[in-house]
Amino acid sequence: MLNKLKSQMLNLGLKFISVDDKVVRMILETSASNINEIVLMPAVKIVMKKLVKRLQNKIVHGRVYNGTLNGIKVSIIRSQVGCPNAALTIECLKRSKAKIVVRVDFCGGIYGENTTINIGDIVIPKSAYCGDGTSSEYLRANQTLLNQLESITNPLSTTQNLIASPQTIFISKPNELLKELLIREARSLYPSKVYPCKIWTTDALFCETYEFLRSLNSINIKGIDMESSILFLLGQLYNLKVASILSVSDLPGDAKYDLLKSNEIHPDMETGIDNAIKILINTLPKIQHSL
Repeated sequence: MLNKLKSQMLNLGLKFISVDDKVVRMILETSASNINEIVLMPAVKIVMKKLVKRLQNKIVHGRVYNGTLNGIKVSIIRSQVGCPNAALTIECLKRSKAKIVVRVDFCGGIYGENTTINIGDIVIPKSAYCGDGTSSEYLRANQTLLNQLESITNPLSTTQNLIASPQTIFISKPNELLKELLIREARSLYPSKVYPCKIWTTDALFCETYEFLRSLNSINIKGIDMESSILFLLGQLYNLKVASILSVSDLPGDAKYDLLKSNEIHPDMETGIDNAIKILINTLPKIQHSL
């Protein structure tokens, strides 16, 4: 009886909101109207805390933190790790007045014989290879996108131990203007530490084998993360301007600074994410101007 009354009350309340607002409330625990036009989207807790600490005039609406950074109104929403979580957040943003999304977080730097990238360096993706499963599901459901995306033969599909990999890998790209604004500001502040480059997005953090990393090196991929591919893809699908600015947290395959094989944290790891946040905050007035 009590459950029946609860459901009746809930259904009564739902009559007064749209289905889109219902979706946002379910996932972000607030109304779509409480999301600003510019959204910053970290995935991990430490980055979220650093951003919120800098936020002025802070107001919290469920999982949405609103306020100003460098005089610009923003919403900060932690997506949690991985493409499925990032996609859920973007699905909410497409149902709001959000127009710009910038992912700021960590990534891995691809380690190899000729690697110059280091922990604490800034990676600004020029493109993201869709090595995740979420992107493939959205492409299956939105087949017109297939003709709009660049693709290559998957370098992993020819590897003996990875014969189950798809033959074709699709490549998603950030908004060109946002990307260039971030690169320009990054180079003005830290010219020797900035890498505009190709990255690989994966679902499987614990599957970074030597063979896998060598395949990424073979097509000149410098970084690996777990969200950017789906963010760029959905930005294109839903007409949102999306870009990423990332700091290298570890070097998969390196004996000393592979996060999954060593207990040693590089002293520049936190400095790098602080620098990435500084670059983003400095760029916000120009990002606002691009609306």
